[in-house]
Amino acid sequence: MIQFSGKSVYKGIVLGTVRVLRNQDDPVRRRKVGDAEAEILRVAEAGEKAMEQLKALYDKALGEVGEASAAIFEIHQMMLEDEDYLDSIHGMIRTELVNAEYAVAVTGDNFSEMFAAMDDDYMRARAADVKDVSNRLVRILEGRGDDGLASMEPSILVADDLTPSETVQMDKEKILAFVTVHGSTNSHTAILARMMNIPALVGVPFELSDIRDGMPAVVDGFSGTVSFEPDGETCAWAEKRMEEEREKLRLLEELKGKETVTIDGRRVKLYANIGSVGDVGYVLESDAEGIGLFRSEFLYLGREDFPTEEEQFQAYRQVVQTMGGKKVIIRTLDIGADKQADYFGLGKEENPAMGYRAIRICLKQPEIFKAQLRALFRATMFGNLSVMYPMITSVEEVREIFRVAEKVRAELDAAKVPYRCPEQGIMIETPAAVMVSDELAELVDFFSIGTNDLTQYTLAIDRQNERLDDFYDPHHPAILRMIRMVTENAHKHGIWAGICGELGADLALTEEFVRMGIDELSVSPSMVLKIREKIRGINYLITI
Repeated sequence: MIQFSGKSVYKGIVLGTVRVLRNQDDPVRRRKVGDAEAEILRVAEAGEKAMEQLKALYDKALGEVGEASAAIFEIHQMMLEDEDYLDSIHGMIRTELVNAEYAVAVTGDNFSEMFAAMDDDYMRARAADVKDVSNRLVRILEGRGDDGLASMEPSILVADDLTPSETVQMDKEKILAFVTVHGSTNSHTAILARMMNIPALVGVPFELSDIRDGMPAVVDGFSGTVSFEPDGETCAWAEKRMEEEREKLRLLEELKGKETVTIDGRRVKLYANIGSVGDVGYVLESDAEGIGLFRSEFLYLGREDFPTEEEQFQAYRQVVQTMGGKKVIIRTLDIGADKQADYFGLGKEENPAMGYRAIRICLKQPEIFKAQLRALFRATMFGNLSVMYPMITSVEEVREIFRVAEKVRAELDAAKVPYRCPEQGIMIETPAAVMVSDELAELVDFFSIGTNDLTQYTLAIDRQNERLDDFYDPHHPAILRMIRMVTENAHKHGIWAGICGELGADLALTEEFVRMGIDELSVSPSMVLKIREKIRGINYLITI
C-alpha cells in the first residue's frame, strides 16, 4: 500500500478502482507498415466505434441541453463519412506506408488548417470540428477509447490537473472521486467537485506515470489522503466509513420537505448552485428551494464557437420549466480567469483574475451580451427567472448594463417576441462594490455576495495559486465585516441580500450569517440539507 497526502476539496470517502486521465496532446508517432490495406481496415473499424460514441453523445446532449446544442455531434458524424477526408487518409497510408494513427492525425491537421484559412465564417468554424473528429479516431486507434471516460466503469479519476471545462463535461455518474497532482482548493474546478458531490483531493505529490488503470484505491477527503493498492485492513475500514456516511445521509433525507427556518421562526431562502442544465436533477434531489446561481458560462466552455441565442434560450427555458415555478437566478457569462474559451480571443494576460473577464467582456463586446440577454428575457415566459450580473465595481457599470438591456427589450418589442421583465441583481464580489453598495442598492433588486472572488480581491491572493492556499482565509474579519455592510445597505434600501459563494456552505459561519440578517444562501446541492439542519437548530432571538 502506498499513501499520499493532499488538500481535500470535498470531505467524502470512497473505495474504487483508478482510471488515469493522461495528457492527450502527446504527438502521434509515425511508423512504417507493411500492409496498407490492414491499416485502412483499422481506420474503418475505428470510424464505426467513433460513430457509436457520437450517437451516444448526441442522445446525452439532447436530454441535457436540447436539440440545438446537440447538433454538433451530428456534424461530427457527417465528417466521419466525408469522402475527401477519408480519401486523404487512405491515400497517405497507401503511398507512404504509414500507420493509421499517423495518417489520421496529419490529415486532421491539414484539413483543419485548410478550413481555418477560408473566408466563410461557417467553414472556419469547422476547423475545430475536423480536428476533434480526427483526435477521436486517433484515440480509438491507440486503444484509448473516448478520452478513456465514456466507456469506463465508475472509477476514481486520477490526473495531473483538470480544467473547469473538462470537469463540467464529465459523466458524473462514472466519477467516484478525483485526485490531481496540481490544483488549488479554491479553484473553480474544486468548486465544481463540491457541487458534483464527489470526494476530491488536489496537490497530491505522486508521479502520474507510476499510477496504473485498474489499481484499487481509497480516497479519504476527511484526512486528505489517497491510498493506492490498499491492504485488507484499510479496505475494511473504508467500507465501514462509507456505510457510516450513507447512514448520515439517510438521516438528512428526513429534512426533505421541511422549511428552512430557525427555532424562533426566521426564514432563510436556501437555494443551490449549478453549472449546467444536467445539474438541475441534483437541485431537485437535494430539495433546494430554488437555484441561486446558474453559472451560464459553462454553456460557452468545452466548445469551439459561441453558443447561439437559440441554444442558450433552450437551455434557460429547460431549467426554469424543470424547476416548476421555483426561483432560478442565472448569472450572465463569467468567462475569463480560470474559465477560458479560445474563440473569445482573450489573449494571454499577466493576471487574468484581475483582467478582461465577466461583465467587462460583456460591456466591451455588447453583441455577445445582447445575444445572451435576448435568450434570458425570452426564457422568462417559462418560469421564475431572475438575472444577475457579475464583477460589478461601479454605479456607472450597472447603468450601462441597464442601457444595453433596454435596447434588447426594444428589439424584442419590435420583433413582437414575448417576454417578462425579470428581477435584476448584481454580484458583490469586489471591495469597490462593497464600498458603494449603498448606492448600488438603489438601482437593483437584490445582491448576491460572491465570497470566492471577494476574498481573493480583498486579501490580494490569487485563489488559483496553490502556493497561497495557506494564506487564503475566507474567515478573515475584513470579509465578514464586508458581508455585514452589504447586508445592512441592502436592507436599508428594501432589497434582499444573499451569499452564493463557497462561504455560504461553511457550517461554522451559518449562525453568524443568520444573525447578520442574510436572507438567502445558495450552496452546492450536496450541502443543502446540512445547511437546513444547521439553520433549524438556531434560535435567532437568543443573543450570543
